[in-house]
Amino acid sequence: MIFSSPQEKGCHKHWSWRGIMASSLMGLLLLQAVSWASGARPCIPKSFGYSSVVCVCNATYCDSLDPLVFPAPGNFSRYESTRSGRRMEMSTGTIQANRTGTGLLLTLQPEEKFQKVKGFGGAMTDAAGLNILALSPSAQNLLLKSYFSTEGIEYNIIRVPMASCDFSISTYTYDDYLDDFQLQNFSLSEEDTKLKIPLIHRALKMTQRPISLFASPWTSPTWLKTNGAVNGKGSLKGQPGDIYHQTWANYFVKFLNAYAEHKLKFWAVTVENEPTAGLITGYPFQCLGFTAEHQRDFIAHDLGPVLANSTHRDVLLLMLDDQRLLLPKWAEVVLNDPVAAKYVHGIAVHWYMDFLAPAKSTLGETHRLFPNTMLFASEACVGSKFWEQSVRLGSWDRGMQYSHSIITNLLYHVAGWTDWNLALNLEGGPNWVRNFVDSPIIVDIAKDTFYKQPMFYHLGHFSKFIPENSQRVGLVASEKNDLDTVALIRPDGSAVVVVLNRSSKDVPLTISDPAIGFLETISPGYSIHTYLWRRQ
Repeated sequence: MIFSSPQEKGCHKHWSWRGIMASSLMGLLLLQAVSWASGARPCIPKSFGYSSVVCVCNATYCDSLDPLVFPAPGNFSRYESTRSGRRMEMSTGTIQANRTGTGLLLTLQPEEKFQKVKGFGGAMTDAAGLNILALSPSAQNLLLKSYFSTEGIEYNIIRVPMASCDFSISTYTYDDYLDDFQLQNFSLSEEDTKLKIPLIHRALKMTQRPISLFASPWTSPTWLKTNGAVNGKGSLKGQPGDIYHQTWANYFVKFLNAYAEHKLKFWAVTVENEPTAGLITGYPFQCLGFTAEHQRDFIAHDLGPVLANSTHRDVLLLMLDDQRLLLPKWAEVVLNDPVAAKYVHGIAVHWYMDFLAPAKSTLGETHRLFPNTMLFASEACVGSKFWEQSVRLGSWDRGMQYSHSIITNLLYHVAGWTDWNLALNLEGGPNWVRNFVDSPIIVDIAKDTFYKQPMFYHLGHFSKFIPENSQRVGLVASEKNDLDTVALIRPDGSAVVVVLNRSSKDVPLTISDPAIGFLETISPGYSIHTYLWRRQ
């Protein structure tokens, strides 16, 4: 195994955590000068007592990555994050003509092709906007750069709630005027015009990649609902095809028009965030109930035709947007109807009940039944279950939950993976029903500081290296093992392999690319690696 690290001087692996935090200002400035000179800036680690560290960022300093540069032919790059504190540290190795290792062999099978990837990202909720804009302008920029620029993890997907959700500080829709069936009073809120839209534009200016936006509604105006409330058990009044359903479909077009006036165009909309939530008596926050049959008919009679006959006919429609344990049933109900099916591009899934729903019998079976319908992971976060602590600063386990989910989804034909809030406060909010959760970036407003958690870097091991239209390919292991692995070929023809080790044991490893040779490496306990190499 031949490794060299061009960033060795700047890597924090040579410093103790306490040493960094206690170092003099002069010493810190010297370290920063060294790291800035070499491009990537090292993590300033801080432990809050949860198994690993966060990286501390403020108005003047934030860790960063070099823009992606391919290794020379015959070499590979390895990016490493570990529980012990490494954060996407890059080293290079030489691809060998012959195998020298005797341990696990992973063999790339580039001729075995699966789904193309759409991408990775997170949600610009009201809460995320409030937290980001509570920072000083320079800290805001460093946070957005961390997510969207070439010196960050290069997200290419942003989810946008249509009006309020639980991660808002009040409940509102875009037309809270009784029986306004013509939607004459439809208007965006200040949360859109002052928080979400300006921040999305700033992200667009920072990125080198096209960013795809998708929108999801939580509730319709209450005058369209059977229970007359934003939350609780309630669905649209009347029947598909009637004035209530038509008005709700027209609301989507009004939303897309309004954002287009602000020069933002959407890639997709989901029919409804968690449609089964609105079937539950006493559901605590914004929801709108649909059964699978009701969603099918609403798509067929209302939303599908209304979008198709609008100037937004190229905006894709994603059904479900709820737990994967509802699959394949929901897919069968909606997509076996030829009228509804012609309007549906994909199926969006949330991760919250995954522990009850094996990927094979849900995602795998749905792909078998509907191989041409995209599967897309549209929401995930940790800390939402009643037994979980909302925020655990520096939790490596939560990072592993993210990367394990992403790899599992990729292995079962899912084309993208979307985190929930881009940034939350120390409490895991704000959230008007106190449904606090964790986020890859936590903002400490009082200190004008934000913390990049292990979740952030676990996501970055995918988002930075797997651009849109990369294609998953075969990767076969020589023996049963405890690693989570996935391989993809990027549009430029180079190969990416991600290796997650959730165990405490180091695993010697050889990756074989039949066209190139052998990558001899080791997967340390509690680590995630991304490997990158040219194939021509």
